[in-house]
Amino acid sequence: MTNPLIELVDIEKHFGPVIALNGVSISVLPGECHCLLGDNGAGKSTFIKTMSGVHKPTRGRILVEGREVAFASPRDAMQAGIATVYQDLAMIPLMSVTRNFWMGREPIRKIGPLRFFDFQKANAVTMEEMRKMGINLREPDQAVGTLSGGERQTVAIARAVYFGAKVLILDEPTSALGVRQTANVLSTIARVRAKGIGVVFITHNVRHALAVGDRFTVLNRGRTLGTALRGEVKPEELQDMMAGGQELAELEGSLGGTV
Repeated sequence: MTNPLIELVDIEKHFGPVIALNGVSISVLPGECHCLLGDNGAGKSTFIKTMSGVHKPTRGRILVEGREVAFASPRDAMQAGIATVYQDLAMIPLMSVTRNFWMGREPIRKIGPLRFFDFQKANAVTMEEMRKMGINLREPDQAVGTLSGGERQTVAIARAVYFGAKVLILDEPTSALGVRQTANVLSTIARVRAKGIGVVFITHNVRHALAVGDRFTVLNRGRTLGTALRGEVKPEELQDMMAGGQELAELEGSLGGTV
């Protein structure tokens, strides 16, 4: 059996008296898309911030390729190969695709004591990495703000992959996209998986999860409601678990079947 790239075991996260996560476990295999589903307030954001080094778990263990780790910061997680693409993408719209791709990691060309941004290398790599993800840019100087939402997501994903991501955490990447842009992002996820990179796809959209997912874990109020393999669970069952089906049934009964 393939060993997990990352494994989180019985993770708890407390903020004072508030228990945001209460014994959540998840693992991600090479080349797998593991979908983490849950409604607003389920604990998804807290969990991925714990996985990516933003929060330290109150209890529980994090193992990367079988070795227990304690991330002190997001930089530690990135060095271990755990990369996160958040909804806001952390991009500057008026800057070029190349500048955004290399931000903070610019290749340098030296001429004597002088150091310059190596635009030739940066442009060539940016164009090639975007092409690998199915996006053919007009030119590397194109402003990121002129790209569609799906293309901007692809820039962020391509950047993470190029800089060594082993596990890619995608925070609601399709939440604000149209049908065509969503299809582009889901295709990008498939390309990433083909490289052996594990993907954690955070979403509340069951249809998008089922389109690319291998395993599905549902969070509800900071607890794991279970993990299912593709084909083991129906869309209606996932939706019901996310929304708190028992609670809705009780509410419907109390209101006389009007819900």
